[in-house]
Amino acid sequence: MTDLPLADLDAFMAVARDRNFRAAARKRGVSPSSLSEALRRLEERLGVRLLNRTTRSVTLTEAGEQLMERLSPALGEVASALDQIGSFRDSATGTLRLNVATVVAKVVLPDIVADFLKAYPGITLEVIGDDSFIDVLAAGFDAGVRYDERLEKDMIAVPIGPRRQRFVTAASPAYLLAHGEPRHPRDILDHVCIRHRFASGRVSSWEYERGNEVVRISPQARITANTLELEIRAAVAGLGIIATFEEFLAPAIATGELVPILEDWAPEFPGPYLYYASRRHMPPPLRAFLDFLKSRPRT
Repeated sequence: MTDLPLADLDAFMAVARDRNFRAAARKRGVSPSSLSEALRRLEERLGVRLLNRTTRSVTLTEAGEQLMERLSPALGEVASALDQIGSFRDSATGTLRLNVATVVAKVVLPDIVADFLKAYPGITLEVIGDDSFIDVLAAGFDAGVRYDERLEKDMIAVPIGPRRQRFVTAASPAYLLAHGEPRHPRDILDHVCIRHRFASGRVSSWEYERGNEVVRISPQARITANTLELEIRAAVAGLGIIATFEEFLAPAIATGELVPILEDWAPEFPGPYLYYASRRHMPPPLRAFLDFLKSRPRT
């Protein structure tokens, strides 16, 4: 009996409450005959009569009285549960879970998150900084933020943050005084450098571009780390040349602790994208975040 159709039970409750097929049908926006057919199916499955019907009245049998008494609170709980789920569809509440590139967590999201959460006080935000490429949905996230070369082709991508960024190469004044300044990217191969290792274990090559010339190098490293703060401090201390996102080095460059080099070779690339699987049945927190991003001026 556990596979009884919920719709037939609900139809029984509607008729039992009104003691009238036409009145119950009118409230539900269906025909009296559809309710009558639902009751026929239910009685046939249960093997007992639930209603006594005449041309003048509808009354409950003893079995019908007991079923109505037990079903009323149960169906009330079902309705309450469905209303609660509906609130997720209709209102911007709940948790938004994002898996983002580390640089995005550090230099892009801070300028967005505060204003977004102020605009949507019912939303809770969870952000994981991660430089590996994962299946965000399988990992329990609503969306991810990556750069275009790391995007899944079947995902929907929306720009987030600055639309153009640069990698900048720099060294401390003391290092350049002691070792000289590279004039061409290949000159860096004669220097010691500070390189970054991603969580995947990968150490990326350094790429430079000027006009039609593209140069990729893998310089020798005096320090390789996965902690950006350590890498920048090492560069400021004169331990080698560093190359990373311009936003990371900007404070040290502004104070003169680091000096940018090979600036005419600094490659620009497109900024990051928020990506997600589908516009259908989108979680309200993600929909609110997308609407918020669209309302912000592009940089």
